[in-house]
Amino acid sequence: MSCSADAVKEKLLWNVKKEVKQIMEEAVTRKFVHEDSSHIIALCGVVEACLLHMLKRRAAGFLRTDKVAALFTKVGKTYAIAGDICKKVQELQQQVESRKNQPNGQEPLKRQGSTTSKTPVLTPQAIKHIWVRTALIEKVLDKIVQYIVDNCSKYYEKEALLADPVCGPILASLLVGPCALEYTKLKTADHYWTDPSADELVQRHRIHGVHGRQDSPSKRPALGIRKRHSSGSTSEDRFAASAREYVESLHQNSRTHLLYGKNNVLVQPKDDLEAIPGYLSLHQSADSLTLKWTPNQLMNGTLGDSELEKSVYWDYALIVPLSQIVCIHCHQQQSRWTLVLVSQDGTQRPPLHFPQGGHLLAFLSCLENGLLPRGQLEPPLWSQQGKGKVFPKLRKRNSNKSVDLEEMPAEDTSTDYVFRIIYPGHKHDNNTSEMIEMQGFGANLLSWQLEHCSQGSSCVSCSTGSSPYDIPSCCNCIHDRTPLKMLCESMKRQIVSRAFYGWLAYCRHLSTVRTHLSALVNHTIVPPDKPSSAAGGLTKEVWSKYQKDKKNYKELELLRRVYYGGVQHEIRKEVWPFLLGHYKFGMAKKEMDQVDEDIALRYQKVMAEWKACEVIVKQREKESHSATLAKFSSGSSIDSHVQRLIHRDSTISNDVFISVDETDSAERDSKGQDDPSFTVVSADTPAAVAAVEQQSVEFDSPDSGLPSSRNYSVASGILSSIDDGQSVSFEDGAEEEASADLERTDPDTPRMQKAKSVVLQSQDSVSEEQLCSQIELLDTVALNLHRIDKDVQRCDRNYWYFTADNLEKLRNVMCSYVWEHLEVGYVQGMCDLLAPLMVILDNDQLAYSCFSHLMKRMSQNFPNGGAMDTHFANMRSLIQILDSELFELMHQNGDYTHFYFCYRWFLLDFKRELLYEDVFTVWEVIWAAKHISSEHFVLFIALALVEVYREIIRDNNMDFTDIIKFFNEMAEHHDAEEILRIARDLVYKVQTLIENK
Repeated sequence: MSCSADAVKEKLLWNVKKEVKQIMEEAVTRKFVHEDSSHIIALCGVVEACLLHMLKRRAAGFLRTDKVAALFTKVGKTYAIAGDICKKVQELQQQVESRKNQPNGQEPLKRQGSTTSKTPVLTPQAIKHIWVRTALIEKVLDKIVQYIVDNCSKYYEKEALLADPVCGPILASLLVGPCALEYTKLKTADHYWTDPSADELVQRHRIHGVHGRQDSPSKRPALGIRKRHSSGSTSEDRFAASAREYVESLHQNSRTHLLYGKNNVLVQPKDDLEAIPGYLSLHQSADSLTLKWTPNQLMNGTLGDSELEKSVYWDYALIVPLSQIVCIHCHQQQSRWTLVLVSQDGTQRPPLHFPQGGHLLAFLSCLENGLLPRGQLEPPLWSQQGKGKVFPKLRKRNSNKSVDLEEMPAEDTSTDYVFRIIYPGHKHDNNTSEMIEMQGFGANLLSWQLEHCSQGSSCVSCSTGSSPYDIPSCCNCIHDRTPLKMLCESMKRQIVSRAFYGWLAYCRHLSTVRTHLSALVNHTIVPPDKPSSAAGGLTKEVWSKYQKDKKNYKELELLRRVYYGGVQHEIRKEVWPFLLGHYKFGMAKKEMDQVDEDIALRYQKVMAEWKACEVIVKQREKESHSATLAKFSSGSSIDSHVQRLIHRDSTISNDVFISVDETDSAERDSKGQDDPSFTVVSADTPAAVAAVEQQSVEFDSPDSGLPSSRNYSVASGILSSIDDGQSVSFEDGAEEEASADLERTDPDTPRMQKAKSVVLQSQDSVSEEQLCSQIELLDTVALNLHRIDKDVQRCDRNYWYFTADNLEKLRNVMCSYVWEHLEVGYVQGMCDLLAPLMVILDNDQLAYSCFSHLMKRMSQNFPNGGAMDTHFANMRSLIQILDSELFELMHQNGDYTHFYFCYRWFLLDFKRELLYEDVFTVWEVIWAAKHISSEHFVLFIALALVEVYREIIRDNNMDFTDIIKFFNEMAEHHDAEEILRIARDLVYKVQTLIENK
């Protein structure tokens, strides 16, 4: 007895220590603690549990429901500090009560009349713990607890925690720290982020995670999925929220229909316990019928003060899918009806005791209606005129004719019924019919016409067998004519049949999984240790052997080494062009030189073209700026010009970049008035209106971590000019073909190439159409150049490589690529993809070629492509199959199975998530994985990132906002080697699943 009492004390004290540690950590990291912090509520809850431990009934008050209030009131009579707390709590309770009773219309008048007294807004949890919370906020809780410890004999039993000479003073000492903290009501910039940082969560997992995995290192712990209340809610808050939601589910809602409900239905959970009253309900959804019984103690959503009561009562609650029930036994005992449910495997659920009256008959009637049209009761209830549904008339056991219940003598009246739940068309129904024939029922006897037992032989014993069809020896039934061997054979057939159909369903599911995932991985498994271990990666020695003689290593062997071990840093500059497709494996030295020469000529040509266009753009901007200044200085048409600028800003939206060609309008306005070659189109024409509508686009920054709401193309969103009335616009071009010479065949390219030639040729004689195309092109180039300049200046500015000269090289490469892909233009994030190539290759011509090859895959991740939605769908399928428990948790906590938090990962190939040195390793593994394991290896890296922090996500019950915050804080803190190892294991798992190994 003493051991269990000591264990309870230690647990209570340990809970206090844990919550004190939490609140002190928050105070250290945030310099203060907000009064609405969930840690305060949690601390108050555990302190109340300690104060209520073995409290004397006299101290708790005989009629007081709030024992803590009674304790504080008694202590306040002899201790002045506690008396002050009692007065403040009473004032708070009065203010809260008056606020609750205040009519809605009078609240604004009260605020206008009195600004000095503001009614505090307290959460329900704060009101629940208002006594301890007020003492804590006032910084006197430790003194009150110490006073109670010193005078414990007045208030507590001898075995109480506060009466313990060791535990009592420890509790008071633990509260000294929280009572010394500063608590504030101010809302700071990060007021809503009251959770610990990502680093703190990881550190806690490292400390406590080892102990949690000692019992079963290979078995993954089950997820306790509960709907979250808030990101910082404690376990008590979550449990209360879960209880409320469960109780709400017992009523009629949009998902289920309530067919039956009855209070005070008794259930005896255990033999040594008394029957507990509860609420019995029958619910029907689209494809199922469910019986629920909930103890009355849980119906209010509050479970009392003891954690033991919570767990016990939740264990007593029943949720029974009726698809698992085959038999219903009904027995009458002393004018009360008892119902026993028997499952398919022969196990029986705890008996349900109905109150006196026709409640059982009403329940069976609702159940029979709910089973239709797919199922039915056997025997069915009978309909009697004037009475409605009644129990069926049963046949006397040793008689061949039916006898009505009214004609039977009292001793022969049946008080026991056995109903079967059958689904016509199911195969197991035939087995049951066969069994009835085996038991001696003639062929002319209907299967539902059950024989009744005598009063002296109650059929309650029939439900105690291992099967609903077992006949006990104490029952005076027809078991003497039933061959036991045939019954066993029938049961054997049923067991084998269920096992077979379960196996068949599993095989069909597995076939569907294989079909769906087969496109995500290569079907040929390339092992890491054959012909030799590839853990060391592609080293300098191996590469030197390959350079000397191409026959020493095959392409697949080199890629295998890269995939399992990466590339040694000293040879990355030589290997990366092969991985990206600039060179082909097996090329001779002369062929490689020829490729370099062709790329150099092409790069110089492209640079000359866009630099010539840049000169024209800058000249136009300069002239436009001068004309705008002149117009502003003269004061003419200022209002109309400003209005046009506002309109232009509202039609092109970008989170980061700002359009700077607003000033072009003034110059083109003046030219449009003097130059007859400019054709002015009225803004009221349908073409102009359509052009303005087409120009309204959005683009989300990759920093946001969220995908844009629709596809966006720079060229399709840029018009020649709104101000001068030109309504010529680009159409979205087709995707660029993945050819080695980078030639494009989309329909917009010829017109774009023609516009480029017009810009670069002599301006002596050009047609009106060519002039419109020229203006259109210049506007597009100006916008793209401005966006590139903005992004280049801030691209990895803290990394040592990006000096002014190297940033200029980065700009030249990016402008050259965009010049050749104006139909797509520059989109934010492209510089992030080019920067690591520049660091490794340190050659702008080589970087230009490799970046062009890289963008053949990556361009589809940007908003003008459609690969991002495919990534999200594949992620959803992978995690649903490989980790269904985590998928269910994501679905419950706000349903973030859309995986939008992975947007930046896929857009930039995890470049912002890892350190620069790790980015090199991860990228080259992704490039090699296309040939070794999976073309979609980025999916498995993303899944590995989620799996690494699986327990942290589970333990903290993260929702969508929490997980975005967590991964943003964890950027550049991931273990790249571990993530790659997990990703390779996940690919291998899917490959073996498809191969059926």
